Amino acid sequence: MEKFSSSMQLTRAADYAVRVMIHLATLTDNERAMLPALADATGAPHSFLSKVLQALTRAELISSRRGPLGGFEILARGRQASVREVIEAIDGPIMLNVCLTHGQSCNRKSWCPAHPVWVKAQRAMLDVLDGATIADLALQAAAPSPYHLELNSSTVD
Repeated sequence: MEKFSSSMQLTRAADYAVRVMIHLATLTDNERAMLPALADATGAPHSFLSKVLQALTRAELISSRRGPLGGFEILARGRQASVREVIEAIDGPIMLNVCLTHGQSCNRKSWCPAHPVWVKAQRAMLDVLDGATIADLALQAAAPSPYHLELNSSTVD
């Protein structure tokens, strides 16, 4: 039996947040993007993305301005943010299992043989997410991919 959903899956909101942050980081300094352009760039529905952008603004990763010269702009803090920071701005702290939260979350924690596995998996996941910055991902997004270069070179004769 094949299953396609998992409780350990990234939320759509967090995925869109990472996408929008990468897109904003590819823009030049002080360049703003309007909601429709961001929705097109990320593949997110306008109304859903609007809520994501509000959360990113509250987290002070981006700024928003109304009016004809308005739009959304990434802040320096947002450009240097890790993927973990972006996800947590949307979904709150990332916890692989309830037993990893601080306090009295699980009375089995002290003797459960699976607990050290969850601790190790949590640390590995957070290390990966902490090690990827929006700035670095934006550089990768702006660079032509080898696939794109291969397509262009094969069509030019």
